[in-house]
Formats: sequence, structure tokens, C-alpha cells
Amino acid sequence: MRCITGERMKTILVIEDEKDLVELLAYNLEREGYRTIMALDGLSGLDAAVSSPPDLVVLDLMLPGMAGTDVCKALKKNPKTAAVPVIVLTAKGEEIDRVVGFEIWADDYVVIPFSTRVLLLRIRAVLRRSKPEEAAERIIRVGPLTIDAAAHAVTIDGEEAVLTGIEFKLLLTLAERLGRLQSRDVLLKDVWGYNYAGDTRTVDTHITRLRTKLGKGGELITTIRGFGYKMEKP
Repeated sequence: MRCITGERMKTILVIEDEKDLVELLAYNLEREGYRTIMALDGLSGLDAAVSSPPDLVVLDLMLPGMAGTDVCKALKKNPKTAAVPVIVLTAKGEEIDRVVGFEIWADDYVVIPFSTRVLLLRIRAVLRRSKPEEAAERIIRVGPLTIDAAAHAVTIDGEEAVLTGIEFKLLLTLAERLGRLQSRDVLLKDVWGYNYAGDTRTVDTHITRLRTKLGKGGELITTIRGFGYKMEKP
């Protein structure tokens, strides 16, 4: 399905057990030109995402049947949905809860109650930064890593690594700036697209997860204590 601009209409899956909120979100999303799929519990939401992967998932953490945290982890572990960005909705607003949101591999975090306009802006920002670049082909090789920027693919000694959109952009940013120290604030701005009010622990969480997924390739990412990170040649 295509919108009037000729671009494919983006599909947003909303997994939320409060029907009134789901209908409100669907109404506003469709006004913005998105196609909306709704699920009222975790299991049906996960099934909907896997059977027909959407462009983005809006996910409540407090769900019947299957917790939103488990849904998010399942989506990110499944190769069919690993690259689908997830925006988590939760009534919790403490810093530790934001960190937990990113530790379950969510791409963004919005606290309830929220402004619908703010959520729409977050959706637009996440979709924009997860969109494959339409640039000349670029292949970056560092040690055992081969990064295909155009295809959004990473291999480690020829074996493919399954990364989320944010993880790929973080890795690509470090590889493109090989040997150059990057502060956490710079990475927040350049990778996430806007500031998280100084929540630099988000960067640390993603770096840890990225290193784990890269195996021995993760050793190329060096921590500069008190400042940030850089990627170095082996």
C-alpha cells in the first residue's frame, strides 16, 4: 500500500491492553499517514509481528498473557523481527526504568501519560534513523568485521551478525570514525538523533550488547574511562 507521495505506507503495530488508548493512538497514527495494526495482549502482538513484520512496534510493558519485556526480547532475538524498531510505553518514569527499557533492547522509551504529538515525533525519528541509507555502496572492513553500509549487514569472519537498527548505526558510526574518540554525548546525538537528557547510560547499555553480539569483533571497541568509546584496528 502506498500513500499519495508514492512511498510505501509504513505499518505501525500497537501492542497495548487499554482499548481506549489503542483506538486513540490508531486514530492519530492513521491521520499521520500510517497503517495501524492493534493487539490487546502480548502473545497476539508477538504473533502479529512475526507473521507480518511491521515497520515499527509501539509496545506497552504491562500486558496480560505475556509481559512487554518478554515480547521485546522475543522480537529482537527473532531474525525476522530483530531489525524492527520498538518504542516502549510505560507508566514508570524513574531513571532505572529507562535503563531497563534499553536493556530489553527497546529503541526508544516514552513515559505514560504522554503527549500524542511527542509520541508521533518519536516514531518519525526512530523510523528515520532506522531507514537504510540510499547512498553509494560502502564496505568497511576492520579486523574480522565486514560492514556493508548499503545492505545494513555485518559479518564476523563471514558469519552474519543479527543487529538492531540502533546497534548497526552505532557500529557504523564507530567504524567510520576509526581511531577517533567519541564521547557519549556525541554518540547520543549522532546515533539516536536527539538527546536523552544526558542519559548516557543508554550508550553504555548498547555498547555492552553490541560487543556481545560481535564476539571477538567486540574487542575492537575500546572504552575510554570517563569519556566514551572508539574503534581501533586490531
